[in-house]
Amino acid sequence: MDWSWDFVTEIVPALIQGLIVTVEITLVSSVVAMVIGLLFAVAKMSPVNSLRRTAVIVTEGIRRTPLLVQLYFLFYVLPDLGVLLSPFAAGVIGLGLHYGTYLSEVYRAGIINVPVGQWEAARACNLTSRQTWTEIVLPQAIPPMIPPLGNYVIAMFKETPILSAITVMDLMGEALAQANFNYRYLEPITLVAAGFLIVSLCSAAIIKLLENYLNLRAS
Repeated sequence: MDWSWDFVTEIVPALIQGLIVTVEITLVSSVVAMVIGLLFAVAKMSPVNSLRRTAVIVTEGIRRTPLLVQLYFLFYVLPDLGVLLSPFAAGVIGLGLHYGTYLSEVYRAGIINVPVGQWEAARACNLTSRQTWTEIVLPQAIPPMIPPLGNYVIAMFKETPILSAITVMDLMGEALAQANFNYRYLEPITLVAAGFLIVSLCSAAIIKLLENYLNLRAS
């Protein structure tokens, strides 16, 4: 099958729309994952034994099951239980919850690396738990987390093609729709690969610039 630039011109608008949806899902899912990951991290470090064990069991359960199975559960099983989610919402929740369990370990490692003396100084100054976390711990723990957090966001972006399994019309969903309708797969799939490569490289460069900026401020 020969490459057809006419066909490329025809499908590019649909693929661009799909790419926009992919980026939107990635950004929203990243916010969800970061919030959930922080909550899991704090729970895992809680002095309350039952809360700590529950957090460990939940995160391990999510991490040990495939993302595709979790997406199918959210989109196809929950409606039987009376919970109906749109493809976009199911994708965001699935990606956010799944990657939130991994980000919890990033958060936990960053928090553990904060010197013990900082915690003791906060207690000596009679700071509340909220003040200790927001003013002492997190400002020191977050900068070293930026590279791994950024890598997980990029990984999440590259994972979005799986959402076509629950009818999300993202970049891959649009490409498959065009390919199946026209019985041509060369151009759509090639353009999808190029799109993911370009966005991933640009994202990695932005994360590197942010890392360098934070290191410069810290020095």
